[in-house]
Amino acid sequence: MEAKFQRKRPKYLNLLKIKQPLPAQVSILHRISGVLLFFPGIPLLLCSLQKLLGSPEGFAQLQLILANPLVKGALLLPIWFFMHHFCAGMRYLALDLHYGTSLQQARLNSKIVLIMGFVLTALVGALLW
Repeated sequence: MEAKFQRKRPKYLNLLKIKQPLPAQVSILHRISGVLLFFPGIPLLLCSLQKLLGSPEGFAQLQLILANPLVKGALLLPIWFFMHHFCAGMRYLALDLHYGTSLQQARLNSKIVLIMGFVLTALVGALLW
């Protein structure tokens, strides 16, 4: 009789086929954006800062590099990483204060985080051009 109630469990779990809810996707993106801001982001920022403050020639060279439209376009990705990470961080602070913890509110504020990340990125991108 015990065999009748036992469920057959999957032998492997394909994580690419599992449909995550939106709050889980925002959480995963928050973690990924944090890692990408930290590891490649901080060394590039420090290298740019060293070039910027090193000499007037380094400042002029950095200005020339940042004036390139391809570089400006490439900067949109780390800007989105920062904006998404910032907005999701604000969401988690609100969740820590027990605001927006119901399922419906969590779905709504996850949508708001995604939209605000793209809107803020577009605004900063417009200022870059």
